[in-house]
Amino acid sequence: MTSPSPSPTHGLTVATVMLLALSACRGGESGDGQLAALSERDIAEEAYVYAFPMIAAYKAMYEFNVDKGSSQYKGPFNRIVGSARPFTPKDTAIVTPNSDTPYSMLQMDLRAEPLVICVPEVDAERYYSVQLTDLYSFNYGYIGSRATGNGAGCFVVAGPGWRGQAPAGVRHVFRSETEFSLAIFRTQLFGPDDVDKVAAVQAGYKAVPLSVFAGQAPPSPPPTLVFPKFSEAAFKTEFITYLNFLLQFCPTVPEEGESRARFAQIGIEAGKPFDFTSLSESRRAEIELGIKSGFESIKKQQQTIGKNVNNWRMGSAFGDRAFYNGNYLLRAAAALAGIYGNDAVEAMYPMTTVDSGGRVLDGSQHRYTLTFAADQYPPVNAFWSVTMYDAKTQLLVENPIRRYLINSPMLENLRKNADGSLTVLIQKDPPAVDGESNWLPAPDGPIYLVMRLYWPKQAALAGEWQPPSVVRED
Repeated sequence: MTSPSPSPTHGLTVATVMLLALSACRGGESGDGQLAALSERDIAEEAYVYAFPMIAAYKAMYEFNVDKGSSQYKGPFNRIVGSARPFTPKDTAIVTPNSDTPYSMLQMDLRAEPLVICVPEVDAERYYSVQLTDLYSFNYGYIGSRATGNGAGCFVVAGPGWRGQAPAGVRHVFRSETEFSLAIFRTQLFGPDDVDKVAAVQAGYKAVPLSVFAGQAPPSPPPTLVFPKFSEAAFKTEFITYLNFLLQFCPTVPEEGESRARFAQIGIEAGKPFDFTSLSESRRAEIELGIKSGFESIKKQQQTIGKNVNNWRMGSAFGDRAFYNGNYLLRAAAALAGIYGNDAVEAMYPMTTVDSGGRVLDGSQHRYTLTFAADQYPPVNAFWSVTMYDAKTQLLVENPIRRYLINSPMLENLRKNADGSLTVLIQKDPPAVDGESNWLPAPDGPIYLVMRLYWPKQAALAGEWQPPSVVRED
């Protein structure tokens, strides 16, 4: 049985649905040209849903590139940093991290001038991608095997204020809507013995300011910023403080003019100071209720992303501004599920927390299997994987064999059934039979499984292929 795909208003409160209807029918204004009257609670709910992925992105930025004391610190802005090792349970800055394509990251400050990203020629059988995402969490461009091929090339990434011309030697100009942007480099790892080759590819990724690439005088440096220290209060009562800081780097676009005007009614404006504790008790209560209902809506939407296919949720939840088309709830739910996901054409993410009978997956109580028929592996141009997460944290799971996933490069080392099918053993303890070969270690508690189909074929994109159910075995 399948459930309907999420609609732009699925999971919203009645008040917010009415707000969207008002915006669509009357441009968000009353008959006398004034903004429609809405309660602070309604506006806070809408703003919280809008802000959620931006705050998640800021959390990653702060821990990766600002706070040098953080265990997650990678390096400064405008420098590519990364490692040939895949992510492990020690990597906690983002939820549901990928553990089969080692990351390189480039946090770009585009306020002064664009950056030029250059990639080397990558051997034809190795998949790689460079995902460009802005502070809104919109994916606005791609470089890599699918998008531009495995040949060498240089690409300009420009902020919203740049009006220049690309110099010779540049293949394409990508434009970010925000002055800060993240480039995520994913390089396929074939196995433990492949780490040095991955490192060699990563060493070929380069990024320089446009003025350096073109041999021109650099522009004046941008003003020095004081980044607000990140705390979990950013996802709660302090969300407006953080959102106001971030909006300084997000020039208003026509699609957001009315919503920004509504937000201003409760103190949300680019660069404006905001002190939640200084508000009256009644105003604090209204905003807190808006935050609560906003998060409940996001959580509900996350649980219903896409369609139910054999108790896996399948559907595209990541894309550019046109893809979301004003559906900020879906954008927030995607960030909650795992921020920085790819467009469906780049990667698909079937996910589940239940077995074939719809019962919650629980590694502390049960053993499970996932069986792919011999001719029914996920259809991809690159590769596929099944990754294990702790459902409580959405982080990778510590285990004695340090295995966090089963993927297609491992197939030759996995035991097949007599009919050629593959059965993955999902359980907390080592299997009594067959040892570790097909074991995907589970947490001592609720399980969150995510498949990844890199560069999926049309059969996957069109829904012609279906993932097999997770079966309880005890």
